[in-house]
Amino acid sequence: MKAFALAFGYAMVLPTLALAECPGVTAGELTVSKAWSRVTIGTQRPAVFYVEIRNDGQTDDRLIGIETSAAGMPMLHQTVIKDGVASMPHAAAVEIPAGQTVSLAPGGYHGMLMDLTRPLVEGESFPVTLTFEQAGAVEIETRILPIRAQEAQCDAER
Repeated sequence: MKAFALAFGYAMVLPTLALAECPGVTAGELTVSKAWSRVTIGTQRPAVFYVEIRNDGQTDDRLIGIETSAAGMPMLHQTVIKDGVASMPHAAAVEIPAGQTVSLAPGGYHGMLMDLTRPLVEGESFPVTLTFEQAGAVEIETRILPIRAQEAQCDAER
């Protein structure tokens, strides 16, 4: 009976630990981590892409594009509020200053994933390739979180 209880306990904890990881990818002086999106209902509306980019170098870089098989038209956007009205214009690039961390996050810069190729299902993931002016292409696995999520949920943050 003890063995069953122990096995059951591990079976309940391991999936939670696997979902709680926020793996990072390093390319040169850049570290890309905490990539996430939200679940979608179907494919008719666009999805979002958020990520954290840390530049440990002494040279500025720029995020100049994103690509993913999950969307036919992924683009960089920025949320702008002017006279109390929010808009999300296309952003040609996102500056990644030397020695700083930049987050693509709700209310700021973000990836807009239009023309979804499939619904985004909570608990699943999909790859996104970020293209940087200096560091080149970096691919990261992007976790799909609940529709009300506001930030990545990682082990270190719990």
